[in-house]
Amino acid sequence: MTSSEMTTLEYQNQIKTADILATTSSTSKPNNLLVLKVTEYLVFTVFACSLVLAIVIPDDKRFIISAGISLAIFIFLFLTNQKLWQAYNNAALDLTIKKQAELYLLSNGINSAPNLVLPAREKALRYSQEMINDYKRTRNLSRNFYYILQMVTIVLSGVTPILVLVDKLEAGQAWLKWLPVICPAIASIVASVVTSFPFQKNSVAANTAVELLEAEQEKFILGVTPAYRCDDASDEREQQQKAKQAIENFVIQVNNIHLNQLQQGSESQQKQDKTQQEQSSSSN
Repeated sequence: MTSSEMTTLEYQNQIKTADILATTSSTSKPNNLLVLKVTEYLVFTVFACSLVLAIVIPDDKRFIISAGISLAIFIFLFLTNQKLWQAYNNAALDLTIKKQAELYLLSNGINSAPNLVLPAREKALRYSQEMINDYKRTRNLSRNFYYILQMVTIVLSGVTPILVLVDKLEAGQAWLKWLPVICPAIASIVASVVTSFPFQKNSVAANTAVELLEAEQEKFILGVTPAYRCDDASDEREQQQKAKQAIENFVIQVNNIHLNQLQQGSESQQKQDKTQQEQSSSSN
């Protein structure tokens, strides 16, 4: 058995040991986090019950004190659970990236991977994953804003005729007379916000970027394209050079996808600004 084969076997044994330890810790951590989450819900239930009893029986100060204490405990547990879940998700993501980085190399018996190529592959995959997560946050935020604003516009536009009828019934409430004026004004403002800020376009563009980046990431992990393949080299030195070149190609491709999305966003923004200027000049 050669020294390179021994190095690969030792590295594979280390990986298996690390996987066993990570699996054991990952199965225990969710159980602990689940207990804390259930405790958080129970404390919130105690707070809600104490608040209701404090409203029903205002003379008994014990319910008010219980509501205050349970609210403080709930806030503490909520913030603690958020931090613990974030730490657990980051650890799980790091473990996943390490497995993805070594998948293609170990499956094809690239002996120089453990010491030289693997850390670079992990860094490149972490870079692309951070970019994917950023685009996912942008997609979800833009989509939620768009749906919420559209629903508010539809509801306020539909409620306005009903409020006009209620105002004509002369119910004796002075504030009802202002609702037929306030609701259309709010609906108009919300509609202007939707048209001024392209939430839907941003959501679609971010989703496109996510799909392209995830597809490129899978190509790199599996080595299914010639740009990411390095197992057809004749010797270890050429194999190592091809592995480094594959990492460089992957980073360049990820940056190209990101820059194309930024360029498309700037072009659409320039078109929108030009259209608004033309509309304002025509109205003047």
